[in-house]
Amino acid sequence: MFTKLGKILKDKKVVRKIVEVLLLLVIYRILAHIPIPGVNIEALRSFFDSNELLGIVNMLSGSALKNFSIVALGVGPYITASIIIQLLTVVIPRLEALSSESDGTKKLEQITRYLTVPFAALQGYAMIVLLSNSNYQILGELTFASILSMIIIFTAGTLLTIWIGEIISERKIGNGMSWIIFAGIIAGFLETIKQIIVTYDPTRLFSIILYLVITVIVIAGIVIVTEAQRNIPIIYARQANMRSSSKPLSYLPLRVNQAGMIPIIFASSVMTIPRILSGFLAGYDNAFAKFLSSGVSLFVNNMFLYSILYFLLIIGFTYFYTSITFKPDKISENLNKQGAYIPGIKPGKQTEDHLLNISNKLVIFGGLFLAIVAILPILTSSTPGAIASIGGAGLIIVVGVVIESIKQMEAQVIDDNYGVSKYMNVSSSNFKNKKLN
Repeated sequence: MFTKLGKILKDKKVVRKIVEVLLLLVIYRILAHIPIPGVNIEALRSFFDSNELLGIVNMLSGSALKNFSIVALGVGPYITASIIIQLLTVVIPRLEALSSESDGTKKLEQITRYLTVPFAALQGYAMIVLLSNSNYQILGELTFASILSMIIIFTAGTLLTIWIGEIISERKIGNGMSWIIFAGIIAGFLETIKQIIVTYDPTRLFSIILYLVITVIVIAGIVIVTEAQRNIPIIYARQANMRSSSKPLSYLPLRVNQAGMIPIIFASSVMTIPRILSGFLAGYDNAFAKFLSSGVSLFVNNMFLYSILYFLLIIGFTYFYTSITFKPDKISENLNKQGAYIPGIKPGKQTEDHLLNISNKLVIFGGLFLAIVAILPILTSSTPGAIASIGGAGLIIVVGVVIESIKQMEAQVIDDNYGVSKYMNVSSSNFKNKKLN
């Protein structure tokens, strides 16, 4: 790892891109601390600290929602829009055809941007309703003009955030949207470290050590699972006569965590609906509405039931998303076209069933891992003497961004070195030809 970082830091082009990305992230962090007027920030932070699932929503905004800043929604609406487009790509044949065309990806990205605007307005309004009906007196008296102005600011801030993220993505050292979330998570982690140092108490030394140990263990587990894959042996017909009797020549890799962070995003979005629903119902002066509101509030405040439902939703969404994105029939068809087969498995239906069986086993492990890591903050926050919750979902993003960015930077270094060596070879060849002439 340190050898790779050393090679990366020696490449001036990559270092310049890293500096540019850091400057863009600093600009975003400044925007994330410019609050919308008329908001009780301290009450807002207390409200978010009272529920870990709201903390995940804040995490997706790059920790900007907790400040109710001009970029409060962050990349949340864009992520929602991109997930919807991915799901529609499977359902709508026209979108599926676009995804396979050369310029189709750009068209789908443009559609995602357009869809982000209504999602930003809708999520902004839902957040206003949620905060206005809370017991923390976060927002003052709201009028139609103030609500409309907040929604416009939320939408404009989301578009500005996407623009910054796309500029970062153009530097090709990681996904810009992920970097924005990454910066917010790191800022929150540094704030936790600062709080530990300022409020240091020797009697809580054990809690501090436990916090650090659990964090290291979780990071190690995330790295292992993120990089883990099941290699399925593949033999090509043209290689059948050349291969040794001990090992096949090729493998088809299947990742253990094929769905990434998407199941957690889905589940956290669904779990915020009861709070928003409770806020809507509380605004009606009706006995039945108040009865429903009190029932929903009891469910929301019961963290045991809340955690169980959250756990099950993550596993369910892991199965759902993997079943949509993983296509064993197409993989089997492509293997057949390339003249490849899995040893001991007949091409066609048997290959498809074999791949599906392996994928289902991986999904069980991957879904359980995601669910355990996601509810870990809830479990640790309820522990007596706990310092802070271990942001499992945040750590998944941090590890993923670091691994992916290092891979992309390493690929750029290799390309730059290859380009230089190729240029040197061509130049030396031209010099020799001139000398001979």
